Amino acid sequence: MPPRKKKEAKPEDMKSILWKSADKLRGSLDAAEYKHFVLGLVFLKYVSAAMEEKRAHLEEGLRPGGWLLEELGFDGEPPASAIPQILEDRELYTGAGIFYVPPTARWETVLERAKGTLDDPTLGRVIDTAMETIEKFNTSLKKGTLPRQYNSGRVDETTLAGLVKLLDRLTFQAQVGEDGQRVGARDLMGEVYEYFLEKFALQEGRKGGEYFTPPSVVKLLVEMLEPEEGERVLDPACGSGGMFVQAERFVETHGGDRMNVGVYGQERNLTTWRLAHMNLAIHGIEADLGEGPADSFRDDQHGDLRADVVMANPPFNISDWGGELLGVDDRWVYGTPPVGNANFAWIQHMVSHLAPGGRAGIVLANGSMSSKSGGEGDIRRAMVEDDLVACMVALPGQLFRSTQIPACLWFLAEGKGRHSKWVRGRKGEVLLIDATKMSVLEEGSRTVKKLLPEEITRVANTFRAWREAEGAETGTYKDVPGFCRSVPLEELREHDFVLTPGRYVGAAEPEEDPDAEPVEERVARLSKELFGLFEESGRLDSVVREQLGRL
Repeated sequence: MPPRKKKEAKPEDMKSILWKSADKLRGSLDAAEYKHFVLGLVFLKYVSAAMEEKRAHLEEGLRPGGWLLEELGFDGEPPASAIPQILEDRELYTGAGIFYVPPTARWETVLERAKGTLDDPTLGRVIDTAMETIEKFNTSLKKGTLPRQYNSGRVDETTLAGLVKLLDRLTFQAQVGEDGQRVGARDLMGEVYEYFLEKFALQEGRKGGEYFTPPSVVKLLVEMLEPEEGERVLDPACGSGGMFVQAERFVETHGGDRMNVGVYGQERNLTTWRLAHMNLAIHGIEADLGEGPADSFRDDQHGDLRADVVMANPPFNISDWGGELLGVDDRWVYGTPPVGNANFAWIQHMVSHLAPGGRAGIVLANGSMSSKSGGEGDIRRAMVEDDLVACMVALPGQLFRSTQIPACLWFLAEGKGRHSKWVRGRKGEVLLIDATKMSVLEEGSRTVKKLLPEEITRVANTFRAWREAEGAETGTYKDVPGFCRSVPLEELREHDFVLTPGRYVGAAEPEEDPDAEPVEERVARLSKELFGLFEESGRLDSVVREQLGRL
């Protein structure tokens, strides 16, 4: 009797299962730790399922007339004894972008141990060994990428076995979505993984912001930067890698080959660096995240890289960035950043990685647009005078779970007004956009907001029209009071190079009511009413005088 096929879980069911799995660890580990604990097992489950799916495809290719027979040079069916060896050929998996998982490291092995009663080896040791084995057989994973903390004793065997059995309910077979489109296993897993990262960020609050940028902010950043096939993309504060996922998604939806995008990142926190590796692997993204976790300022893992697109959401206003050790540095072209705040160190670090004609998008605290402390005003002036700044976007509040500090987006264009292909004909101008009145509360939240798709489109299209992008279907750019304005360099000088959009865009024009009464008719009607009131006033005056006379 064939084994019973598992019921396929829908994405919403999978999300529920994942969140229940976290509940099993509460009390044993805090939220910052159990996200790595659970996501490591999810990764193991997914790569095992992906290999199983690929293996089934290879088996079909070995049947009479199968596609694989000719590829391997067989005239007919291969000997039965050769088939198991062929199906375990690592190159057939890694060459197709699939992780090869040896039998001892597969999910089924871990599951059997979770269902068993033997004490040795422990389930924790089986899982740790599986992680080590997967790294060994897949060179795209650097040593130490996958978590190995399951045999630490901090989570007892019973709880760990229950967690494995719960996660076994996840299925990653390709499905057909509600719109009738096929949702691949990788896309499905990517969606669930992103959901889980977001839930953990919400759970952890301020600490969660270290690795997670709100999806609507990432999408706006990418929509405005417009990465293309064949370009190199760098994020020197990459967190869990969400910027890269959205960038490759943008390339693919605009007809490009997402596999032909160079991805480079850096992250200083070890566990977050591991998260990024797993997240990108699940999305099928090959990335160079350096030899290991490292500080971008003091140990730049991509020192010689010149990227076409640089984007990041670095920590806001950090003071412990080692500025006292970096007073003299080739990166400080526009001025030495203050020791007590890394905002302009981040900007100049990213500028140093721009290729000729490259572009950058950076999420920073609002203070970066106006602060003058520690020489920040002079650095901002030098950047504007050099025509590096293309656009500033003031974001609405409450978008970030990790901080209540208002944020903004900086968009920089190397060679603007000279050789930039991204921005045309805007020498000596900066586009300022005030998006502070946009956003809605996220479903189920009283404090966290998000940008709506139509709001993201409006901001991106405004910028696209302003920079006169090729193929822009947004019409000619026009200033919109209360929303956007193209400000010349002379006016920015008058305002001492403060870049806060609200100072320049003015007040929004009141919206006209299409059902409103024409002005001429309204004046005539109100005049008639006023004259009538005058007459009534005169009549009442006569009545009062008459009554007083009688008294």
